[in-house]
Amino acid sequence: MRAALRARIQEIDRVVNDAGAAVLTRQNDLNRSLEEFDETTDAEALTAAVAVLATEIGDLHQRTGVLAAALVRDDEARRAAATLSVEIETSRADLTIWQAVDDAVGSAGGDRFRRFVQGITLDHLVQLANDHLNALSPRYRLARGAASDLTLHIIDRDMGDEVRATRSLSGGERFLVSLALALALSGLEGRASFVDTLFIDEGFGSLDAETLDMVVDALETLQGRGQKVGVITHVAAMIDRIGVQVRVEKRGAGRSEIRISNGLGSTWSATGASTVQ
Repeated sequence: MRAALRARIQEIDRVVNDAGAAVLTRQNDLNRSLEEFDETTDAEALTAAVAVLATEIGDLHQRTGVLAAALVRDDEARRAAATLSVEIETSRADLTIWQAVDDAVGSAGGDRFRRFVQGITLDHLVQLANDHLNALSPRYRLARGAASDLTLHIIDRDMGDEVRATRSLSGGERFLVSLALALALSGLEGRASFVDTLFIDEGFGSLDAETLDMVVDALETLQGRGQKVGVITHVAAMIDRIGVQVRVEKRGAGRSEIRISNGLGSTWSATGASTVQ
């Protein structure tokens, strides 16, 4: 469109220049005719020549007016083209956004978009888990697999940052990684925390004494931040570190007793038939 307008303008400029040159030529012819005029000149022929020249000059003025109007329309077309250019750039920016959304959604069911959002959440969860894992076991870090999936891998710092599968971890190592993920999940927030209570069911028996102390310290820190942590365990070392306890003790004959201790010497108990055989 711009190239066509530019060619039209060049054509108009050429026609205007030609018209100006023709007017100048006819004016020079008239001047020469007047200079050569004498008494022997045929008055009628001269009058006819002047009339012809006047007509030609009028035609040229008319063409000049038409060309001037065309130039005005061309200026308006240029301004319209500039406005269209701005609109085109704005539309291109909008198109880029919608293409990105289309690439993310990618299907009628929104599977790709769902995986994209899950990937963002998983990245956040991995970051939080690594913060906890750095305190629990600095040797390991969690990392996502390929960007197209939601798998997790272990980076072993003691082995030159070797990337390992999570199933290659020992029982105790796996427990620490799982605990780091659980702690990260408890701190995963949107506008407000949606997880404020964490229950951990066993797994402590696979830990040595040093690691067990480390885990308990981490849980106490989490509790100190106002979150509730419930631990289900039979490990005596863990029981000694828990302030408030809910104990289920067998009393025989299919009956059990529930005792609640707050660590301050206060105990509440209840006895009932066991429903677990």
